[in-house]
Amino acid sequence: MEALLKKELNLSRVKVSGHSGGGCISQGQSYDTERGCFYVKVNHKSEARKMFEGEMASLEAILQTDTIRVPKPEKVIDQSTGGAMLVMEHLDMRSLNRQSAKLGEQLADLHLHNQRLREKLDKESGTVGKGAGQSDVSYIDRFGFHAVTCCGYIPLVNDWQEDWVTFYTRHRIQVQIDLLEESSGDREARELWSQLQLKAPQLFSGVDIVPALLHGDLWGGNVAELDTGPVIFDPASFYGHSEFELAIAGMFGGFGSSFYSAYHSKIPKTPGFEKRLKFYQLFHYLNHWNHFGSGYRGSSLSTMRSLLK
Repeated sequence: MEALLKKELNLSRVKVSGHSGGGCISQGQSYDTERGCFYVKVNHKSEARKMFEGEMASLEAILQTDTIRVPKPEKVIDQSTGGAMLVMEHLDMRSLNRQSAKLGEQLADLHLHNQRLREKLDKESGTVGKGAGQSDVSYIDRFGFHAVTCCGYIPLVNDWQEDWVTFYTRHRIQVQIDLLEESSGDREARELWSQLQLKAPQLFSGVDIVPALLHGDLWGGNVAELDTGPVIFDPASFYGHSEFELAIAGMFGGFGSSFYSAYHSKIPKTPGFEKRLKFYQLFHYLNHWNHFGSGYRGSSLSTMRSLLK
């Protein structure tokens, strides 16, 4: 590992430091070098390069907004034994505690960044151009992303769409239902979704959705803090509805009231918020069902049933 890092990053000194970690998808290790400390995520799956390239593109996109701290990515490197690794800046992080409210403020700033670009363009020229999806100065007027990203190890379909409801139902929920069809052929899930997708547009009646750059997988395990402020990491970014971000935030451990108060002081709730949040949580239940098995079947089906009432 050290020899590969020296070669790929043009380093002369690489030494394992005491920092290591990982989750159910990848493992990580920090290395001290003459250019500072790097954190290296390793995954041995054949599709690891695509997964890490999506994560790197996500980190770069968030960095360009200058709204909230993320580790600065360095390079995706192929391993000779298979798989790949993502090299990024090492940050001496600790669990989120004092910076919870600041996280809410800065996350709202991230979500408002694209809207503020549009307002700036409107003010300067009175016209809005089509965003190409790759610039830190272009307003993005569609939903999607310029790279494939992964929520877990499942690739997300980020093909650009003009309409948010079309994007979400087709590229998020339908993809998950199709994967379940391949693996288990769950009839009840298929039938419930066939009913729910007809009702989905009603959940967004009267709601003006400006594409917002999202972290995409913002649960308690993907946030931390430094002395200077909060940090978010392991993103699966795309331009979507800002409310989508809050779905998984409340599912697995969640965040404290100071986070939500600070966030909603900048982005207030709109009518129908709670039901849409449940619709967004459906994606994560289905995604977990596809990743980890039928333990998430009950949550997925009960969520669809409640949305149909």
